[in-house]
Amino acid sequence: MCYIRINRKGKGKGVESEEFIAIRRRLQKTQKELAELLGSSLKAVSSYEQGWRSIPGHVERQLLYLFSKKIKLKDRNCWDITRCSPEKKENCPAWEFNSGTLCWFVNGTICAQQPHKNWHEKIAICRQCKVLKRLLRS
Repeated sequence: MCYIRINRKGKGKGVESEEFIAIRRRLQKTQKELAELLGSSLKAVSSYEQGWRSIPGHVERQLLYLFSKKIKLKDRNCWDITRCSPEKKENCPAWEFNSGTLCWFVNGTICAQQPHKNWHEKIAICRQCKVLKRLLRS
């Protein structure tokens, strides 16, 4: 079993090249195949893996989404894992859209008591949460 490294150097924003490579390998895709799935160029994927380009939020989000769909985890909703109160659940888009296994994908979640301004801010919080850690450790 290959673990995806989630403790990263630097500011902790976004997927780093080593993590990108590990996810691509777990998806069993070539760089070309992954580029097609991400709607990106082969050159861009190669640059992400070499660390020559920062991985944009929309690419990171799609990559994590594809990975989550490939991994066979027992479905457990985030509100059960984190034991959210009924009030918190009712104000959260993950609950509203029945996306408890994809809470990290849904913008506007209130895990840190308020919605986040952008994807990078949100995913930095999600990386500290056992819901996303559970996916990346599978």
